[in-house]
Amino acid sequence: MEAQRALVRQVGDRVAESQGALVEGLVQDIRAQIGALDQEAAARSLLEASITENVVAAINFLRQGIEPDQLEAPTAALAYARVLAQRDVPQSALIRAYRIGHQRFLDHAFALLDDLPAADRVPVCVELVRLSGQFIDLICEQVGRTYERERDRWVASRSGVRQRWVTDLLGGGPVDRAAAARALRYPLDAVHLACTLWPAARMTSFDLVAAVDDVRAHAVSALGARAALVVPTDEYEARLWLALPGPPNAPASPSSSTSATASSSASGSAYLGAPEGSPLHAAFGRPGAGLDGFRTSARQAARVREILGTRLGSGAAAAPLWVHYDQAAPVALMAGDLPAVRDFVTSTLGALAAAGAREAVLRDTLRVFLDRHRGHAATARAMSLHRNSVQYRVHRATALLPHGERDLADDFNVRAALLAVHWLGDAVLATGP
Repeated sequence: MEAQRALVRQVGDRVAESQGALVEGLVQDIRAQIGALDQEAAARSLLEASITENVVAAINFLRQGIEPDQLEAPTAALAYARVLAQRDVPQSALIRAYRIGHQRFLDHAFALLDDLPAADRVPVCVELVRLSGQFIDLICEQVGRTYERERDRWVASRSGVRQRWVTDLLGGGPVDRAAAARALRYPLDAVHLACTLWPAARMTSFDLVAAVDDVRAHAVSALGARAALVVPTDEYEARLWLALPGPPNAPASPSSSTSATASSSASGSAYLGAPEGSPLHAAFGRPGAGLDGFRTSARQAARVREILGTRLGSGAAAAPLWVHYDQAAPVALMAGDLPAVRDFVTSTLGALAAAGAREAVLRDTLRVFLDRHRGHAATARAMSLHRNSVQYRVHRATALLPHGERDLADDFNVRAALLAVHWLGDAVLATGP
């Protein structure tokens, strides 16, 4: 028996050596096989943290011979279960993920046993199946209890009730609009501007609620909104809808008294600026009328949230960002396939796609220059530079393009690539020499 335990510990050591590959494969498998868990960047980060801590806990369970009654689910696993409960993701999706993880863990471990003598291999496999099954059952029991407690608490709260109505509205199926409007105390026949809000730095859930309420009050005042609806997505994020003034068929625009905080784009959508000192990132959709507008604006805000999650994950920004869909719409349409965007950026920009500080300055200058119709003076004013500095930077930037100035003869691809780098950051830059 002691010899068998030693072999199991040896297997645990081997799995630990290849832990990174195991976690990466598990994240990809679970996202591909369970659509309900393939969510936006913030939720994916929690999924990866949960998988990582579970794998570490399983390895320690094998190596250290931990008694089952002392086994505790990892903190990240419990936090992820609570978030899924708040987002109305079925518990069955979470438990299925653990079953996939169990099978993948065993496949990975069995592949490391080829050099064991045949007489040892079978009993070790049997023991691995027994121990890993015991581990999964105990962890699933704890995670399941956490999910159920959080689900009961969330549904019982007013936030949970609002979330369920909003989930039904966004689902696209039939819904009693009048009952939803009464329950939410929000007019669904309005022109809606949707926004997703999340912390720019670590904060407590209490502070997050207070910060979101500050944004709500600021937005209502700045845009003259008829009403506002705040619905927490989970303890790390909230959605905000604003019912803009005017009838549903009127163009959406900010009130005339708010020029300091909002302005109209060419399409008539409202651009809302952040209140001073706000600790939150914000991603906005376009205004849209009626229930379709309620859904579409929220979907667009979610796409901008996804883009900013990628950008912030690459360390491209630290201060709170407030970004509207119109500012990043082309990138929002591209960002679902980052490898393809990276290939487009590197082939279009050539040496200008290098991940260096010098190239970053040149890219930014060229982007602003093209946005301002190639006006050196306008670019100099926008960037607080001397006109000669702009000319020099633009010359250096175009020299790094694959075909030099010829690439600007029809600059659509160059502008799209520069915009992609601006919003997605290092995630779409060249990864090698």
